[in-house]
Amino acid sequence: MTANKPELYRDLSRQLSALLAGERDLIANAANTAALIYHGLPDLNWAGFYFRADAELVLGPFQGKPACVRIPIGTGVCGTAAERAAAVLVADVHDFPGHIACDPNSRSELVVPLVNAGRVSGVLDLDSPLLGRFDEIDREGCEQLVALFVEHRRQFPG
Repeated sequence: MTANKPELYRDLSRQLSALLAGERDLIANAANTAALIYHGLPDLNWAGFYFRADAELVLGPFQGKPACVRIPIGTGVCGTAAERAAAVLVADVHDFPGHIACDPNSRSELVVPLVNAGRVSGVLDLDSPLLGRFDEIDREGCEQLVALFVEHRRQFPG
């Protein structure tokens, strides 16, 4: 699958651009983005957003099992990505200090922050039941998807 990943992410980017075109609502766009990623990438058991509310992340639209509702900034993989304002890729969540286990079946995780004008407004969180599911191609591809999501939000504030 690695050889096809760049094309997969190019296709997802095209689809996401079409889904976001002309729609201003944050929740609708986050819901469609989460669904596109969840159904478009293989071997995921959760895909969704957490949005920043002061010193914590609050659950937003997602696909998968029910999730943790609030995560303090700096805690777990999501909170760490938000604190660092940088993507965090974890091959085995059991090796990540402070990992928050919302779903015991999750084994690897990729979290990409939503950064707008230097401020983290949330994160995109992907979980997989497979060890080592995510690699640098996934990180780069998801950073591109998040950039589309954030750029669209800048075009239609409020």
